[in-house]
Amino acid sequence: MRVIALIPAYNEATTIAEVIKRTKPFVDRVIVIDDGSSDETKKIAKESGAYVVSHSMNRGLGAAIGTGMEVAKRLNADVAVTLDADGQHDPSEIPRFVDALEEGAEMVVGSRMLTRTGMPWYRQVANFLGNIVTFILFGMWVTDSQSGFRAFSRRALEQIEVRTNRMEVSSELIAQAKQKRLRFAEIPIRAIYTTYSLSKGQNFFVGLKTLGKLVLRRFM
Repeated sequence: MRVIALIPAYNEATTIAEVIKRTKPFVDRVIVIDDGSSDETKKIAKESGAYVVSHSMNRGLGAAIGTGMEVAKRLNADVAVTLDADGQHDPSEIPRFVDALEEGAEMVVGSRMLTRTGMPWYRQVANFLGNIVTFILFGMWVTDSQSGFRAFSRRALEQIEVRTNRMEVSSELIAQAKQKRLRFAEIPIRAIYTTYSLSKGQNFFVGLKTLGKLVLRRFM
């Protein structure tokens, strides 16, 4: 199976080289989607051996994932795996995602909540609230709806149409899995939290904005 890693990155010059280095042994190709970074993310990613696709301006996580999925289709990926550029995910777990797809799943989400290893309590609470919102709006219960560590089969890549640009993409992907009747699975993962990775992600106000966009997405 041709496995391609998709790594959305915005101003991740600090960590992107190490993430690429650790990912390369487990995939056939690493694609970095540079989302309008103002630092040297693009340069470092290229030097580290990744294929880089760039947005001319910062468009958001959803737009970066959408671009990455389109590139994966053009490169004839059998499997596309998304993971964060901040070093939070362990690329050595990628084969377990591939195994789940080979066993019949079409979309696999890595759940931190199935292990909660090293996950700060406030992240657990925020994640649980995200799960509730996703369930209320889209009718699908997932233990870690906001996880950025995911895998998609070729059929899932062809079926999913990413329409949201920013952080709401995580819930949108869950919604589309249900709408498109994709076979869905979760596997436990461990999260690698550092001071750097904890500084990333949504704060309270961004979370509220994301919620508003999800409500609009649901009823429009």
